[in-house]
Amino acid sequence: MEKLFKLQENGTNVKTEILAGVTTFMTMAYILAVNPSILGATGMDSAGVFVATALASCIGTLLMCVCANYPFALAPGMGLNAYFAYTVVLKMGYTWQVALAAVLVEGIIFILLTLTSVREAIFNAIPQTLKYAVSCGIGLFIAFIGLQDAKIIVNNDATLTSLQTISLQPVGVTSMLAILGVIITAILLVKNVKGGILWGIIITWLLGIICQMTGLYHVDIASGMYSLLPDFSRGFQFGAITKVAGQISFAGIHWLDFIGVMFAFLFVDMFDTIGTLVGVSTKAGMLDEEGKLPHVKGALLADAIATTVGALLGTSTTTTYVESATGVSEGGRTGLTSLTVSILFLLSLFLSPIFLAIPSFATAPALIIVGFYMMAAVLNIDFSDFSESIPAYITIIAMPFAYSISDGIFMGTISYVVINLVTGKENRKKNTILMYILALIFLAKYIFVH
Repeated sequence: MEKLFKLQENGTNVKTEILAGVTTFMTMAYILAVNPSILGATGMDSAGVFVATALASCIGTLLMCVCANYPFALAPGMGLNAYFAYTVVLKMGYTWQVALAAVLVEGIIFILLTLTSVREAIFNAIPQTLKYAVSCGIGLFIAFIGLQDAKIIVNNDATLTSLQTISLQPVGVTSMLAILGVIITAILLVKNVKGGILWGIIITWLLGIICQMTGLYHVDIASGMYSLLPDFSRGFQFGAITKVAGQISFAGIHWLDFIGVMFAFLFVDMFDTIGTLVGVSTKAGMLDEEGKLPHVKGALLADAIATTVGALLGTSTTTTYVESATGVSEGGRTGLTSLTVSILFLLSLFLSPIFLAIPSFATAPALIIVGFYMMAAVLNIDFSDFSESIPAYITIIAMPFAYSISDGIFMGTISYVVINLVTGKENRKKNTILMYILALIFLAKYIFVH
């Protein structure tokens, strides 16, 4: 262990690393319930997505261990899976097979960018303010999806959306349970309970089972009210992955639109990963004297390869999880932590009937709380500088209101370039050549692609 992970050099030991790995897994295992629910909205087989999610998480986290010896864990990213399902498939009309193709291309490009200095050039060209804004906007978007999944927010012809009436009617019961789930999860997090998000899902689900057993929740498959009890009669359904794995398709693609979709995946994945690596490694004291992260290329390469493998397995973009900070807080400092997480994701395959029985109203609190975490980046935006904060504001509000992560990125980039271009010499200096190119590409998308 010492030879493989350099434990003494990093001031840690086997027990600490394993406990840190268990902690990290507990805080991010909710993705095993949430991802099949989100991607299932596209028509993908939920059981297949569960297996793909577990395998992609296992492989990606193992790559982090091998390539960088860092205590960071990977899984299909929140926000990226929502963009995959609700924007690319349900809004833009592409099949989920085409969406997987965009993730595959993004992963391959990310690998190439990681092996060259292009990635650093793109990262340095995008203003830090917009990076924070993207995180905030995705947070609001995820929370909005969670509110819809729980039927807390429903369609309304007069006002577009409205608050669901809470009652003991079937839909009202699920909304009430979701609200209770948010409160329970919040209490657990305030109390610093390890795996608070996962426990929130489980408790909400158990409350739902009690409602089903007492007749408050009625099973009605036609209206999407499924039984909340795990069905072990069909076994572990490992073979279900064949329904989503290798289903890449480029059929019916409008290439300019496809490039926009692919770039949105790339943009969010790139900056989410780098932001997570910097944030968590800062907390762990891993940065050198110049504020740089040693072996960062290995960490980014692991992330890029994991995305590519994940697309082939049948899931949305795999990325480094900010929940890795929980394991770091427990003392995790090496790849032994990530190896532990990887093994636990592999073992989770044998619990598929349990994870697949968890309903959307139980996973909705996780979406809402993860949105809260992502919104914290707004504190880093300087709202006194309008040339920075207004484009950030446009980015943030466009994502939930346009129901599209990419539109938020596009509108934020265009507004940033235009506002700083016409407001004086000093502001013009903020725009780089690459930012001008990106703004022109995004503007062309709105003009020529309908």
